Amino acid sequence: MNTNDDSKDYNTTDIKLISTEVLIIGAGNAGLMAAAAAEKGVKTLVIEKEHTINLLRLSLGGVDTNAQKRAGIKINKFELVEYLAAFAQHNVDEGLIYHWVNNSAEAVNWVEDNVLQPHGAHLRAEPDIGEKNPIYKAFPTQNDVTKDDNTFASYGKWFQEKVEEMGVELLFDTSLVKLEVDNGTVTGIVAKNLIDDKYFKIRATKGVILCTGGYSANKELLSKWNPLALKKNVYNDSPRNDGAGIMAAMNVGAIKDEAPAGCTFDRGLVPIGTRTEDMYVQTETYQDWLWLASHPLLKVNVRGERFANESTPYEFIVNAASKQKGYLYAMIWDSNFGKYAAQFHTLGCARIGFPGYMANVEKLKADTEQYVDKGLIVKAKTLEELAEKLHLPVENLLKTVARVNELSAQGVDQDFGKEAYRLTPVAQAPYYGCMLGGRLLCTFDGLRVNKKMEVLDEDYAPINHLYAAGNDSGGFFFGSYPDRVPGTAASHAQTFGRLAGKQAAQN
Repeated sequence: MNTNDDSKDYNTTDIKLISTEVLIIGAGNAGLMAAAAAEKGVKTLVIEKEHTINLLRLSLGGVDTNAQKRAGIKINKFELVEYLAAFAQHNVDEGLIYHWVNNSAEAVNWVEDNVLQPHGAHLRAEPDIGEKNPIYKAFPTQNDVTKDDNTFASYGKWFQEKVEEMGVELLFDTSLVKLEVDNGTVTGIVAKNLIDDKYFKIRATKGVILCTGGYSANKELLSKWNPLALKKNVYNDSPRNDGAGIMAAMNVGAIKDEAPAGCTFDRGLVPIGTRTEDMYVQTETYQDWLWLASHPLLKVNVRGERFANESTPYEFIVNAASKQKGYLYAMIWDSNFGKYAAQFHTLGCARIGFPGYMANVEKLKADTEQYVDKGLIVKAKTLEELAEKLHLPVENLLKTVARVNELSAQGVDQDFGKEAYRLTPVAQAPYYGCMLGGRLLCTFDGLRVNKKMEVLDEDYAPINHLYAAGNDSGGFFFGSYPDRVPGTAASHAQTFGRLAGKQAAQN
């Protein structure tokens, strides 16, 4: 796929020309941080194809941040980097991971000092989960944006105001068409005004920074680079990310990661009877997002059989389901799910209470019941009725539930090893069930970069004046997202965005 329109002649004298020193493409976590170039007095322009900036993440990873120092949290960076590299089977540039660790605190602190504190907000460092089982090893990298230590505080508007205050110009409804190169140096881009459909050029004398956010919205590129993601996911929660930045760079000789990587959540609620090949919904509003789906309740394949330990990171159950017929799976639970939710000790955004998004069990129950009203969750007086409503083999489901209830009574999961406190029966009517698939939040396999955030060509040499950050940059992730190092994706974007901006400003 070629995103550029090479049939057009952009070298005419009547095409409008804008000049800047640093041009940033994409106004999200990486792009707004790349605007740090303006701190050096460099003329900086950010273009964004949508009407607004993208969502800025509320949980920022980091090592040795000021918030962590205040909380007395200390992370062994060598253990952390080895964990991340091992999680990726070392299919990463380990030097880039160390580069993130060594620079993440400066980026996180900059956000707190310059964006949050002027508005009465700060970062709260999350402590270690205290889990001793090495299987569940995690790192307390998460720093949450808050004013009261009990709720999240959104800071996107504050961030936009800050960069505009620094003299950065933001140009919305403007898309990247192609990069322009002269004698091996990227000199700017051809852009398109999406309101009047007119093309124009932007000259960037110091550099172009790609921060367009991966390719999760582009089904053609997913089919080419990550076909399994397209099969196991039924939603894409980043409809802006069409791969334009990656493709534009590859069209001027850049290389990208060869193996796919992405972040998938297990909260994709679908109508009964859905086939994954027929559904890939693009949504910015988290349409039909079931928070309860991340809880370790009984999950079965379309044959009504349990197929994995449900007590896993978000993406892992979706990965396991991709080895089952149909890629989708059903979740089954009973009327005691509010009591079970309180004992599950879920973490991250699935947690009950801050920093989760469900303030309490009652809110979780209300969130769940709304989908009964929509018909996406079915409710039944008997398990037989539930199986029929879910289109599951009745005999198989009855057998599976009987086995789970037996194991729950014993307190030992002899089939898949789930912890006793997460091993719960399905025994109290009414019974509930739904069909689930994955939600692709983003892709991570991006352009190969060095520690200066310079994009590399086939000789692994930097392409002069071309940089990438965020999910346009690669070498950092492989396969699934390591969600036991919370906030890594947002911090990777913001840290490397800031480094790219500072580097471009030095040219």
